[in-house]
Amino acid sequence: MFFFLSKTLNYLTMPLTIIFLMFVASVWVRHSKWKKRLFWTALISLFIFSNEFLSNEVMNVWEVKTTSYASMRPHEMGIVLTGSTIPFLKPNDRVYFARGADRVTHTVQLYKLGLIKKILISGGSGRLGGEGEPEADKFKAAMVMMGVPDSSIVLENETRNTAESAIQVKKMLDTLNIKPEDCLLITSAFHMRRSLACYRHQGVMLESFSTDFYAHPRSFHLDILLVPKAEAMSNWNKIIKEWVGFVAYKLAGYV
Repeated sequence: MFFFLSKTLNYLTMPLTIIFLMFVASVWVRHSKWKKRLFWTALISLFIFSNEFLSNEVMNVWEVKTTSYASMRPHEMGIVLTGSTIPFLKPNDRVYFARGADRVTHTVQLYKLGLIKKILISGGSGRLGGEGEPEADKFKAAMVMMGVPDSSIVLENETRNTAESAIQVKKMLDTLNIKPEDCLLITSAFHMRRSLACYRHQGVMLESFSTDFYAHPRSFHLDILLVPKAEAMSNWNKIIKEWVGFVAYKLAGYV
């Protein structure tokens, strides 16, 4: 039930959904005062949430920064969270990646640089409708194709969200007799805060390695300051999803 409610709440709190509902309400409401208020609130909200400068500033604060390879110490295991493949595409004889493929490529690079000895991939299907092949299996197929030996990869392919992943991975680390402090958590920069919170709530104190950055260096060009951008709206979707997730996880006792 929690899984269903959290996914549904994510859709309902997206800026575009709220703005659309305000525009619709401004058409149907008869009271002229409220009609104007709804319309102008929707219009101003559309400008704010489509403004690249504002979304980039917030994303830049929220994302967890990464470190250079040269400054890192070797780790026993890298724990990479899934969430970047595209399901249902045909033919199904390959892995289709959306944004976030560097969760895989950077993990492979860490392995080949000797900064992680083994890779634990965690993630089943995070979609309400489910999908045929778990994402962890797809990640593994891509990593093996990139030259990582099958024997160096451990799979956890049944969990549906980060909270479930933390619980299951803790059990696996105990079974493998690997200390959390010898592990590296690998996921998208915008998702790292909630991920670390979930794992640390389970007593798994991991170091982080962020990938898949959405923020860019601050710029004051006119197109960034004034021109509405669909990418800005997408960034807000990511940020608000994480905020809603944090609140939901807190209420559920996951963080």
